[in-house]
Amino acid sequence: MEASTIIYSLAAVVGTIIVAFIVSIWLPGIERKFIQARIQQRIGPPISSPGLMAPLKFFFKETINPNSALPQLYNALPLVAIITIFFIFLFLIPEMYFLGALTSIIAIVGLLKIEEVIYVFMGSFSRSIMSLSMPFPDLAKGAKYPNLTRSFLEDLSSLRAFRLIAFGSFPLYIALFVPVARVGSIFLMDIVSYQQLQGPILFSAAGVLGAIVYFMGYLILLNEYPFAILKTKADVIEGPYMEYAAKYRSYVYLSRGFLMFTLAALFSVLFLGIPPNILSWGILINIIVALLFPILGAFMSAFSPIFTFKQFYPVVAALSILGVLAIITTFL
Repeated sequence: MEASTIIYSLAAVVGTIIVAFIVSIWLPGIERKFIQARIQQRIGPPISSPGLMAPLKFFFKETINPNSALPQLYNALPLVAIITIFFIFLFLIPEMYFLGALTSIIAIVGLLKIEEVIYVFMGSFSRSIMSLSMPFPDLAKGAKYPNLTRSFLEDLSSLRAFRLIAFGSFPLYIALFVPVARVGSIFLMDIVSYQQLQGPILFSAAGVLGAIVYFMGYLILLNEYPFAILKTKADVIEGPYMEYAAKYRSYVYLSRGFLMFTLAALFSVLFLGIPPNILSWGILINIIVALLFPILGAFMSAFSPIFTFKQFYPVVAALSILGVLAIITTFL
């Protein structure tokens, strides 16, 4: 490979990652400030607060040592999450398609699963809340077993997170295979090449159904309303996230924005055939999709109820069936 080609590819990869990260830090603020706050007729946070100022603030705060069986691993989990998201995005860039199997839908699904399960590990490894040791004695009157202790609050969150990823991720993963069924290949390069010749899969019946299922899976994966199963008062503000301080909480904030952009870029690759590349005008489409997704999600969050598992399971089942219908439609 010539030196000029290597430099070109390296510039494309590095530049694309930089642009994606810059855009991603503004996405949470756009979602909360311009949409949710306006719909709910409140001031809302500054646009820079959720994705930029909050991480900067926490990065310089004092680190709290959690009461955990594996404290170093516990603190490393947010960093593992953002690294996992980084590799998902990296494999979407065309210059990385030479990696073969790593740039396939199977690899993307595996990395997304790692990102999902991180929250379960967060709750499983923590044994304190706001620096106070847990569990505490069950002193409620009439308790059947007064000498027992309650579960850790993080354990409750961890169990609910496990149920969420065990069932809630089905729609997104089924939607990922709609382009695979249409193209007949699991490789991103083939999916992109097919759409550049035949047109975007989105502009078909199967593509429309798959896009709907993908977007709902996007909300589930981000734990947004109405699928905000983890955002309950029982967990004292999202379970184990409360325990993180300083730079570890910064990683949590940064990973969320980057995940929002990465999922939007993945949609652009699979349903539009436009991969992220700073050296191509297609990057503008990636940015537009990245802005459109949180805007639509904010509208839905503002007007939707909060699902309990009683509503969550039937909706996920219906979305999964719709995803399977989209795959079947690709063969008709």
